[in-house]
Amino acid sequence: MCGICAIAGCASSREKLAFMVDIQGHRGPDDRAVYVDPCGRVALGHNRLSIIDRSSAGRQPMSNNAGTLFLVLNGEIYNYVELRAELSQYDYQSRTDTEVLLAAYERWGEGCLDHFLGMFAFAIWDDRAQTLFAARDRFGVKPLYYSVLRDGTLALASEIKALHAMGVRCEADPVSWATYFTYGLYDHTGRTFWKDVSVLPPGHALRYRDGKVATWKWYDLSDRIEPGFDERPDAVVQEEYKALLEDSIRLRFRSDVPVGINLSGGLDSSVLLGIVHAVQGEDSDVTAFTAITGDEYYDELPWVRQVLQRTRHPHHICLLTPGEVPVLAAQVFAHEDEPFGGLPTLFYSKIFERARELGVTVLLDGNGLDEQWAGYDYYPALMGQESTSEPFTQTVQGSRSLAVRPECLTNEFRSLAETFSLPQAFPDALRDRQYRDVRTKIPRTLRFNDRISMMHGTELREPMLDHRLFELAFRQPASRTIRGGCSKWMLRQLAAELLPPNVVEAPKRPLQTPQREWLRGTLAAWAGAEIEQALAAFGGDWLDAEAVRREWTEYLKGGSDNSFYVWQWISLGMLRARQFQTPNVVANVAP
Repeated sequence: MCGICAIAGCASSREKLAFMVDIQGHRGPDDRAVYVDPCGRVALGHNRLSIIDRSSAGRQPMSNNAGTLFLVLNGEIYNYVELRAELSQYDYQSRTDTEVLLAAYERWGEGCLDHFLGMFAFAIWDDRAQTLFAARDRFGVKPLYYSVLRDGTLALASEIKALHAMGVRCEADPVSWATYFTYGLYDHTGRTFWKDVSVLPPGHALRYRDGKVATWKWYDLSDRIEPGFDERPDAVVQEEYKALLEDSIRLRFRSDVPVGINLSGGLDSSVLLGIVHAVQGEDSDVTAFTAITGDEYYDELPWVRQVLQRTRHPHHICLLTPGEVPVLAAQVFAHEDEPFGGLPTLFYSKIFERARELGVTVLLDGNGLDEQWAGYDYYPALMGQESTSEPFTQTVQGSRSLAVRPECLTNEFRSLAETFSLPQAFPDALRDRQYRDVRTKIPRTLRFNDRISMMHGTELREPMLDHRLFELAFRQPASRTIRGGCSKWMLRQLAAELLPPNVVEAPKRPLQTPQREWLRGTLAAWAGAEIEQALAAFGGDWLDAEAVRREWTEYLKGGSDNSFYVWQWISLGMLRARQFQTPNVVANVAP
């Protein structure tokens, strides 16, 4: 896990690259280095968080033996051991997965991507072809942003703030913000909340040559699913899925530093822990972390303790209190660069902070199983229906009211919002909605998680986001996802082999933090101040101040069962305060 940056073209310079490397220092506290092409065609920078082969041999930017390829990598190629054996003719100088990626590119060129099991964003300068090649993993676990300057120069970075630091204008994009406020959509396309900054979408690659940028999709889940369903017996499919789970988790324990686990008490993280025991044995002593708020209605400690009974796992409880939220929210927004998911993201911050203090540099979690096995509350209603291509609007799990309040926007601002829909990927509505959630929900969750883990110099690995698991799950008929009114049916069958019955049978508990109550209670003064900050900056242009205050008053009275739209207004207040400073760059937000 690291931070990468690159500049290719006329504006390549060591000075600008230094700004980018400096501002991403939290992503790689162990080392930083740069490579600048003698002819000034490209400059590559790297911040290193040492995980595999922590010696100087693993330093990046890394070149091949011939000195014709130069690579910066963020993430992990989990199957590097197997690939190294397959690519044994390469003269390796380290034990790193980074050098295996170089060997794979030498052998297969851009086709190397299909050989990787991992989470990655990387850039390779191929001096022979005078080309910069960059790519992002299948589901977008690791980030990659880019901007094309007016002179044709390309700038790439792990975080948006690095692009602003090197000179890309720091101006909010009203179209993205209008879409966010009108439909609740974000991280669903290549557009960001900042003008002139694009995100390379998950499963996409980029090529820069002769001043021109081309991007294309190299992986899409729907393209890998053949028509029809898997007709093998339940038991056969379940055994195959379990074997893939075990392999996925086994690969993600490859590390030269301690590995821990995020344990919420829900089915997904409990299955993760159960598979860890299947892989490592009942004597596994992986450190577990659980975040709580001190509210028994939301905290999942009873389930966590049942799962951990008669195990050897050290367990650390990480408490988030209301008094921490104002300062922590501002810090997290500065790291996220864009609106994030509210208190649950702050909740996560406590885990990574504690893990780093204890020297646990890598953590695993169970993100992705709801999309694989239809775990959200709106999935059952889609059983037996044909899919449609209706535009998206944000929904809140467990809420009956609208997530957004577009009536609180000015007409001009609301007219900028862009609707979003995806082509029909599957004929049945259930799988089609699962696929849409893979394309829209997962990217933003991964963005939240990447920034919050990197804020504390830790690496988060997502074993349930192994593409082999998704491809197997998406070949299954609906009766293996929802049966007898029970969601995640096949996953629960597997869990029954691993976990206490009451954990397996427990319903999904979507609300993990008391955000709704805190914002109308102990945090009401802070939330109101942030909303007024947003109105002072954007009232009349973006927001209808009278409508916002009216809705806020109604919210304080208990007139809503979700707080998504309130957090949107708070995010706009925090946007106004955002600024970055580097040795010679101060970039302020312009509305």
